Amino acid sequence: MDKIRVGVVGLGHRGRIMFKLAADGFDFVVPAAACDILPHNWYEQQWLMPDALCNIFPDTEFYENYDEMLEKANLDVVIVETGADIHAEFCAKALAKNINVLSDIPVVANLEEAEMLWKAAQESKAMISTGANPNYQRFADYLKDFYKKGLLGKPYCMEAEYIHWSLPGSTENIHLNENGDWRKLLIPIRYCTHSLGPLLAILEEELRYVSCFGTGSHGDDGAFGEKGKSFKKDDMMCAQYQTESGVVVRLQRNGRCRAKIGHHNYRVFGTEGYMERIDRFGKPVIRYNSFNELDTNLKEVEGRFMPIAYANNPKAQGHDGMDYAMLDAFFKALRNGEEAPISLRAGLAMTLPGIYAEESAKRGGQVLRMVYPWDPDWTTEIK
Repeated sequence: MDKIRVGVVGLGHRGRIMFKLAADGFDFVVPAAACDILPHNWYEQQWLMPDALCNIFPDTEFYENYDEMLEKANLDVVIVETGADIHAEFCAKALAKNINVLSDIPVVANLEEAEMLWKAAQESKAMISTGANPNYQRFADYLKDFYKKGLLGKPYCMEAEYIHWSLPGSTENIHLNENGDWRKLLIPIRYCTHSLGPLLAILEEELRYVSCFGTGSHGDDGAFGEKGKSFKKDDMMCAQYQTESGVVVRLQRNGRCRAKIGHHNYRVFGTEGYMERIDRFGKPVIRYNSFNELDTNLKEVEGRFMPIAYANNPKAQGHDGMDYAMLDAFFKALRNGEEAPISLRAGLAMTLPGIYAEESAKRGGQVLRMVYPWDPDWTTEIK
């Protein structure tokens, strides 16, 4: 495949950045088409863009109707960057036309969508890869490498935290909500993919059981507008998962937090070693401790997340290089006829635990057994 015709649906800040990164970072990419229901996202200058997209990409066709773009643009790839609660239908429509898909995460919003998208992927000749960019961070590189070398042994307990600082009335992250309310209204534990993805990459089994609790809301949500006044979500939620073999994974996720302490923390306890990534006030540190050798510290000095292989690549942009690494892996797999770098199965395995955890919290922390579309006992009913 000498040239890859790429289209994007969803031109919020992430869609704009990913489309530009694909076009600028890879000489075989043709930025063929873009789609959004809000034309001003294409015709007017937007956040983090040097100019309006119509001027940056004068030869790119813009569409307000997604079906029309799929029909007319002759695309090889669609990058799905709609709101996190509306990915599945866009993915399925592209797959039905055998157009390859790179979808942001969480990949589905409910179990019915999981069933629909899984079936669509099985019936399509195209590839679907889930855009779990945290799986390409430096910590994930080290984690997979050390695990393969046997330095961690068998993981038996893991922890992750995703604490995104937020304060009612603050305009610091206003661009995150410029085209919708999903970040304001999504139940915190549902946005679990960034935390679970890197950890599940070294597990050879899915998460099977969950119990989840929330703290309730402890503040004035008036800053979230009229919807926020009638919608109260937990400030913090904590889920504890377990695999069939007994591995425990704890995840803490916030809906609102006044502590500006950094976003992502991970800890992995194994039979032969321990590994962590601790982010405090923007100064993350990766540490590794072998139980059979002298302690060794690995300090991250080239950026918070920059993947090891891309440290000296000037094109490696987007979330400190993770977005570029993700696109690179996707395009290489597509051009070489390989399987998706992060399969739909992997994407669902890091998405569905959030759906089950939300239901557990609604039931007062009841332990629920999780099933997936590839299981013989799969059902869209949570029992």
